[in-house]
Amino acid sequence: MKKIYEKLYDLLTEWNAKFNLTAIKSREDFEVKHIKDSMLGLPFISGRTLDIGSGAGFPGLVIKIEKPETEITLVDSVRKKTEYLKAAVAALGLTGVTVVHSRIEDLPGKGTYDTVTARAVAPMRTLAEYCLPFVKTGGAAVAYKSENAEDEIKEAERAIAVLGGRIERNELSELDRDTRRRIVVIRKIKETPAVYPRKGNKPRLFPL
Repeated sequence: MKKIYEKLYDLLTEWNAKFNLTAIKSREDFEVKHIKDSMLGLPFISGRTLDIGSGAGFPGLVIKIEKPETEITLVDSVRKKTEYLKAAVAALGLTGVTVVHSRIEDLPGKGTYDTVTARAVAPMRTLAEYCLPFVKTGGAAVAYKSENAEDEIKEAERAIAVLGGRIERNELSELDRDTRRRIVVIRKIKETPAVYPRKGNKPRLFPL
């Protein structure tokens, strides 16, 4: 494991003892289920990037470490998580990273990102409404989903079309013998109607 990830592991362990940022605590699980997992989306991520629901910093921090040229915004609605993310960015000496405490429905900058990423945030119908409004036409949303997400992905096809997207890739990868991850790439092929994302938690309560 790279020294920078060793440092990140130590920092996350320290903060996790106080705030319970992640259920993944062992060094081995951290390396596989956070670092290696986050890397699966790297081939599809480029340009100005927004990571939604960044939580403990995955995949956002890994994207920045592995692709230092990427300008990335990490957004989370939980204050303790954004405070941790700011501390991690400073401790690791990362530049070109913006940390924002906000609900996604209240975030400015619609249609300005080349890539929007999300990992373990919401079912695909809801997630599409969170991600696609912020993607430039021609850009992509990269969703990290479980291996058993086939049904929710199929159910989201109409919502994705309404929001101006089209599923381009749906790839299943093995992290270890017990864990597999599905990476779904949604290409933004036309502008998202201005009403999205809806406010007041409607994307979760009343998914498209």
